[in-house]
Amino acid sequence: MNEPNQTRQDKAADVIVVGGGNAAFTAAHAAAVRGRNVLLLEKAPRDLFGGNSYYTAGATRIAHDGLADLQDLIEPDERHPLTEVPPYSAADYRRDLEKVTDGRNDPELTEVLVNEAGPGLRWLNSLGLKYRLMYERQAYERPDGTYLFWGGLHVGNVGGGEGLMHDHLKVAEKLGTEVRYGQDVSGLLTEGGKVRGVKVRQQDGSMLELRADSVVLAAGGFEANRDLRRAHLGEGWENAKVRGTPFNTGQMLLAALEIGAARGGDWGSCHSTQWDAFTPDNESNRELTNRLTRQSYPLGIIVNSDGERFVDEGEDFRNYTYAKFGKHILQQPGSIAYQIFDDALRPMLRTEEYDMPGVSVASAPTVEELAEKIGLDPEALAKTVNDYNNSIDLTIPFDPNIKDGRRADTKPVKSNWATPLATGPFYAYAVTCGITFTFGGLKSDTDGRVLDTSGAPIPGLFVCGEMLGGLFAGNYPGGSGLAAGVVFGRRAGSLA
Repeated sequence: MNEPNQTRQDKAADVIVVGGGNAAFTAAHAAAVRGRNVLLLEKAPRDLFGGNSYYTAGATRIAHDGLADLQDLIEPDERHPLTEVPPYSAADYRRDLEKVTDGRNDPELTEVLVNEAGPGLRWLNSLGLKYRLMYERQAYERPDGTYLFWGGLHVGNVGGGEGLMHDHLKVAEKLGTEVRYGQDVSGLLTEGGKVRGVKVRQQDGSMLELRADSVVLAAGGFEANRDLRRAHLGEGWENAKVRGTPFNTGQMLLAALEIGAARGGDWGSCHSTQWDAFTPDNESNRELTNRLTRQSYPLGIIVNSDGERFVDEGEDFRNYTYAKFGKHILQQPGSIAYQIFDDALRPMLRTEEYDMPGVSVASAPTVEELAEKIGLDPEALAKTVNDYNNSIDLTIPFDPNIKDGRRADTKPVKSNWATPLATGPFYAYAVTCGITFTFGGLKSDTDGRVLDTSGAPIPGLFVCGEMLGGLFAGNYPGGSGLAAGVVFGRRAGSLA
């Protein structure tokens, strides 16, 4: 007998996928090519579809043997003959995950990710997704007109995150997957310990039951929920800017926990980056999406509102530091910092980010005048810049394509790419903390089967994407989030 205001529906599909980003659609494709009848339920309305994936640059980290090995995957480009793409092995990938997470990555999930990300992209490419080399993000043009890619992250979607999700939608239509928008899935249906469908809250408050043989959860983390951020990430995180979809509120994480699912991964950390501080509409912006990031910071310095540096901007390639620096900025006075560059460095900044319409920027002929414009103490900022400039080992050539060891021996040290800020005008870009996704999620086996608190699979329930906990903690290597969505979305959909 149904509960009041609850409508039961006969089997709606063989597989229900909850979510609407890269992982959700990948799972749907994997189930559909097996001949399964798939229903994908997206919480957002049609004009806001795509989950967090829509807001990304589309960068996806895969292991490969260099440019020749990528030719079958990437779109042609006249720059290819002038380009060097260093091989990036599965062992390199594994080491990077271990390094940036301080060894807190799940080794079994990691092994699957590093070995299956490349084949997963090739499979999606065969279905219709398009990829390219990301020149504007992962390589600087050298004086001789050639390009050297760096940081292990080389491939991305044509059209960025927007292109990624429109490609996914076309594939879903071709495969016959039904996509329903505006679906507020709020609970799971269970019978005899098995998941048999979902509960969907209707606009009038009533509940609709949709039944299936299995359910794949791909509805993201809790980064858009201020209360859960404060509870799990700590005080102050309620003030972070939400970079991506406003619909990732953790509702399905809680629903899974309610039926006995185990937590996986680090619920106390997240992906957070430097984000434009003062541009209006700087959260969940569908037009500017990833252009609100500020990721040329390894070239200059970052100071807080006291005019002091507080991180090693050149610790590593930005692919390995950008996802943790947002947290450091959140901890600064007012949760605001400023990226500082001079006129010699300004042409090297990423055009799509630093020339963004309405960008938060100030410029002035001198460092002291720049400080006055942004409300900093002129003497304090001048001292920071002078100490930095005077501590640089100028005998080492500057080369942004490699970890050049050009060091500034000040406090904190800048390990690479230290260049004197000496040529006016000077520029200050105001940044704050932008939260991308939370690292804690559900515990699963390597096939995406959700495990209960005793370690046993919950029949009929799968997880992928940002809801899958265990791969990342404290930090992550750039591009591995979309890669994980592909790998474990494909695995979940292949079994569901």
